[in-house]
Amino acid sequence: MAAVVTVNDVLDGHVGLDVECLDRIYLNGYVPNLQVGGQVVSFMTAHLGNPIPSPAIMEKIGTAFRTAVDRFATDNKIAVVRFGKDDRKIEVMRPYLARQARTGRPGVAAIGIAQEFQNVFAATKRVGHNGVPWFSFFKADRRVTCFYVYLWDADFGPAFVKICAYFPYPIKVWLNGHEWAKRQAVKAGIGFSELSNGFASCADPAALQAICDRLGPGTIGVFFQRWMSRLPLPLTEHDRAAGYWWELSMRQVEVSRTLVFDAPRHARSFFEALVADNLDIGRPDTVELIFHGPRHPGRPRSWTACRRRRSSLAAPR
Repeated sequence: MAAVVTVNDVLDGHVGLDVECLDRIYLNGYVPNLQVGGQVVSFMTAHLGNPIPSPAIMEKIGTAFRTAVDRFATDNKIAVVRFGKDDRKIEVMRPYLARQARTGRPGVAAIGIAQEFQNVFAATKRVGHNGVPWFSFFKADRRVTCFYVYLWDADFGPAFVKICAYFPYPIKVWLNGHEWAKRQAVKAGIGFSELSNGFASCADPAALQAICDRLGPGTIGVFFQRWMSRLPLPLTEHDRAAGYWWELSMRQVEVSRTLVFDAPRHARSFFEALVADNLDIGRPDTVELIFHGPRHPGRPRSWTACRRRRSSLAAPR
């Protein structure tokens, strides 16, 4: 009987680069003390000093924010793009990001505008026995304006901050860990060749892995605060001093392991061994390897797939 080949057998002696790194990072930004109706009332009355909490106050803040975004774009000659229903946003923004990158300076590349459903506050109006109206506030999904601020950062390269223009102004932040690691490797003088989203080779793999291991909440928090201090926002410094400011939480974080093999056949063997090693996890009815991308003449299909997988499996031609 032929011996069973395991993943470790395939990897042994055939991997030129093995590095793990955070890849795509997608974060939520939320104001912790603006999450329930009572907190909204307190914000409008105790903080802002309004005698009656009203949705008109929300509208006033939102209008001022939209005006500030328009003025920011005009003053800084930033392109404003309205996304279509079926637009793939990153593809629309890619030329603007490339143009900003060519300047060699960090900055806002373009601002995209979209109408999207967001979980925001709505209000119900009631009239008391004395004839005085009052409002109660609750969360609901509403179609509102969102601003996608695409930017080029000195540490992270391409990124965006998405800001909802309606109360309580939820935020989304998108970053790429590989782009951060590339820039840190350049600063450290570590030679490497890159994939479109990762590394193909590195002169000092251990030092590269140490860089990747450094990427954490502190670094991401510095990025977030840096841009929050530069962009127009619906909340003011007065709000921030009173404790009304955004905190970040994880929405989706991808962890990538890049394996660069010394020959294409080892990449194919790796996939076969990986499936065999994991057949007993949960006892799946079926196991599939799904490949995406055109087949190039003269190149085995599985090798094409390895080059195109998110896991950044690669080998020299």
